[in-house]
Amino acid sequence: MVNITLSKKPKGATVIEGFPGFGLVGPIVTEYLIDHLETELIGQFEYDELPATIAIHEGKVVNPMAVHYSKKYNIIILHTILSVKGKEWVFAREITKMLEELKAKEVICLEGVNVMEETKSEIFSYGNPEFVNLGAQEMKESIIMGVSAALLLRAKNVSCLFALAQSQLPDSKAAANIITFLDKYLDLNVDPEPLIEQATKFEDKLKNLMQQAQSAESEADKKNLSYLG
Repeated sequence: MVNITLSKKPKGATVIEGFPGFGLVGPIVTEYLIDHLETELIGQFEYDELPATIAIHEGKVVNPMAVHYSKKYNIIILHTILSVKGKEWVFAREITKMLEELKAKEVICLEGVNVMEETKSEIFSYGNPEFVNLGAQEMKESIIMGVSAALLLRAKNVSCLFALAQSQLPDSKAAANIITFLDKYLDLNVDPEPLIEQATKFEDKLKNLMQQAQSAESEADKKNLSYLG
């Protein structure tokens, strides 16, 4: 079971989805935007499909999967540090229900990508011609996986932004490139100078939080094995 409960239901918003993927671009970008746009927490993911996990950072509980909202820019941000591997369709179904209820204007999925051929572009896009007009290279050949893929098949007005990332490790430079592009598209008044520094800070924070989450998963697996053995 997966449910999304909302305390507020803003209509016609742009929704930014940043589930973990290659280079952890999505979580780094959404974490930055939540902080920069001074968002408020308006929703929770309730699920029994994943291990019960929270993270504590700087003495505070961090919700590992939540919905944030910027009233100023009418932007909803879906932020998570949890992997939903194997449950992508379930989460996409509930997100699609939320999008329909809120009559969302559009959905922007954020992903990292490793392009094998030489390219001058740092940002690739799919589904929104305006992204190409702003300088993104249209993605013509690729495999998309995860929640983003499920949303492309289930929901309406879904597009993707891909940042050229170097590895599976958190890539703050790739995330900063996405943030700079979103600033051009959504006019978020982001100061580009400290982006790399701040993205690196969020990268370190996410490394710590995701290591805690992975450790918790490993411990849960060990307990399950001990019960069985």
